[in-house]
Amino acid sequence: MKISVVTAVRNGAASLPRMLDSLRAQSHDDLEHVVQDGASTDGTLDLLHRQGLACMALVSAADGGIYEAINAGIRRATGDVIGLLHADDVLADGTVLAQVAQVLADPGIDGVYGDLDYVARSDPSRVIRRWRAGPIVPGALARGWMPPHPTLYLRRAVFAQAGLYDTSYRISGDYDGMLRFLTTGQLRLAYLPQVMVRMQMGGASNRNFAQMIRKSREDYRAIRRHNVGGLGTLLAKNLSKLPQFWGPDEGG
Repeated sequence: MKISVVTAVRNGAASLPRMLDSLRAQSHDDLEHVVQDGASTDGTLDLLHRQGLACMALVSAADGGIYEAINAGIRRATGDVIGLLHADDVLADGTVLAQVAQVLADPGIDGVYGDLDYVARSDPSRVIRRWRAGPIVPGALARGWMPPHPTLYLRRAVFAQAGLYDTSYRISGDYDGMLRFLTTGQLRLAYLPQVMVRMQMGGASNRNFAQMIRKSREDYRAIRRHNVGGLGTLLAKNLSKLPQFWGPDEGG
């Protein structure tokens, strides 16, 4: 099973080496690394040419935002299964992609997701927030539940049938996409009860108060668009994050 890992990056030279090392450590060897660079100016391209994996397919071009870049990478991907790995993220251990392939050996499963750790930007060994997703249950979307997007791996056919990410969103295109996949697409997702990705804090969605307000507005737009709830769903989605800051090291 060929897995395409898509990385959309712009000026990510500082964090790319860790991400590349985590890909290089994977025991699953049928791998394609699709890198969509947004015309970086900080040495990202030189670093990728020096340290990129042999399976890397690199394109550098100006784009209109993160979701436009992700879509371009997905269109170029040739794998049976497609997932995302941003420059600030790392796969948690060397077995992650092998386990993705093992789960998706079942033709009745459309995709797989797992758990996520948010780590300090200044010290990636320090976990700040633990997102333990749990299996999807009836009514979960209306209660603000969603799988951690950085852990989501989907069959190529999902994107062919349900479409790519809506570029009219600047921050919440991933949430809108997942709601579409899970409602219109009626995906059958499997849950891996383990940390699949470690993600640095301080991304676009929580960089400052204005960005947080914009994200909430975009989240609400997606909720209404896909008829999964209303303001209560948005409130529940935001409140569900609070226990992740003091939850147990493992488990629920």
